Amino acid sequence: MLLDIHADNRVGITGEILTVIAGAGHDVRRLEVVTHHVYAELPGLRPPGLDGLRAALLAVPGLWAVTPVEALPGDRRQQALELLADSYPDALVVAEPGGGLAAANRAAQAILDGAAVLPDPVRAMLDRGQPQAQPVTLNGQAWMVEVIPSPAVAGPDGGTGGGIVVFRHPQRLGQALARVGPGEQGSLDAILGTCPAILAVKDRVRRFADVDAPVLIGGETGVGKELVARAIHGAGRRHDAPFLALNCAALPETLVESELFGYAPGAFSGAARDGKLGLLELADGGTVFLDEIGEMSPYVQSKLLRFLADGTFRRVGGKQERRVSVRIVSATHRDLAAACADKTFREDLLYRLSVLQVDVPPLRRRGEDIPVLIDSFLDSTAARLGRPVPRLTDAARQALCRYDWPGNVRQLQNVLFRALTLTDAPLLEAAAFDLGDAPVLPPPPLPPLAGEGPAPETPREDPAADPADWDSAQAAFERDLLARLWPRYPSTRRLAERLKVSHTTIAQKLRAYGLR
Repeated sequence: MLLDIHADNRVGITGEILTVIAGAGHDVRRLEVVTHHVYAELPGLRPPGLDGLRAALLAVPGLWAVTPVEALPGDRRQQALELLADSYPDALVVAEPGGGLAAANRAAQAILDGAAVLPDPVRAMLDRGQPQAQPVTLNGQAWMVEVIPSPAVAGPDGGTGGGIVVFRHPQRLGQALARVGPGEQGSLDAILGTCPAILAVKDRVRRFADVDAPVLIGGETGVGKELVARAIHGAGRRHDAPFLALNCAALPETLVESELFGYAPGAFSGAARDGKLGLLELADGGTVFLDEIGEMSPYVQSKLLRFLADGTFRRVGGKQERRVSVRIVSATHRDLAAACADKTFREDLLYRLSVLQVDVPPLRRRGEDIPVLIDSFLDSTAARLGRPVPRLTDAARQALCRYDWPGNVRQLQNVLFRALTLTDAPLLEAAAFDLGDAPVLPPPPLPPLAGEGPAPETPREDPAADPADWDSAQAAFERDLLARLWPRYPSTRRLAERLKVSHTTIAQKLRAYGLR
């Protein structure tokens, strides 16, 4: 039986309590003393004998109550710690010197499969006596293992050198990285606008979300290609897994390769001793977004092509084949068909990446959406700066809506942020946005919908009316034809389909005539 004995906090009272218990013929297995409480485990005490022992204890001066309890304080603390450890999603081990297991939560017990000691690679980390983290493969599964030495962990012989060991699944690390990345969440609601062009983008996002195939997103710089990529991920079956992004234009070839595929221990000079997990492993089960894919080097293109073909890859400097399930969503502002014609981008890789395609329209083709974007960015920027949301004069709003926005949505957002940073005025004039002599152009006509006739054309002079020779007349006709059709079919592949020629021919002609 477990007893809570309430008593005064005076010198010698615990000894007197133990004397009474021993005099009654009971053995004490465990004893815990807290101010005003003496907890005792008496294995031989049964309920019929409790009243007699209680009467004897209450005769001790300063003792006022004897109460049976379900657990000692130490038991409750132990239960709370076990609950805490078992609730923790990562595998936790308290390791003794030499790698023996002093304690392990359920996740660790599952990984170690009942072993009483840590695996050799982890024991070697523990023996170094330094905080460290490195990837370790156990039974074919990669883990990021972190060791935290602690002199407080002693072995059975009293020696020190143990510590805490944490096993983290790469996907958990990827989810953590995704949470500390850009704040935009993957949601269709984050794609603002109701113009036909942006509604078409949203429709494709919905259709593509659950189709587990690569997506290629095209569009000018600043149109919000990553926002679309996040919406595709967030609306699909992989939404609970990591979304990790890599800008292929921001890093040199070697860093792009190691960031994407990771590297093995000692892969190159200056590499981390224990190697590194790449984004593909960290995002296992989720999505990797490759921004500016057109800037990827031919060598890395070849490695990515192999991964897209069979889902396997090798870390830089490694020999082991690794397999992950990752959806690749890529984006570019370049015409990749033209890059294939220039031999700067692999045509077979383009076919793999562009199974599904989304073209994000420039802001100048979304005139009716600009007021919505202005109001949204004013609200978010004011909240970020901790100031009231300003109003715009009619002239200021008109100037923003008529501006050509060569930098697209990102430029609009930055212009509003700069204006709100530089002035506290509650009413903003057009001058606050410092657009200067910026081009003010009406948006070009949208491409005709299926079933509609061609867009009306303005009268023009026939460039082949008086040619110098046959070749000149043919060139003039081709240039005029492409100049008229390119704005309506702003993709070499679409224009090639319209004219029933190869997209390589279209790309070469556009360059030859200086049309792109």
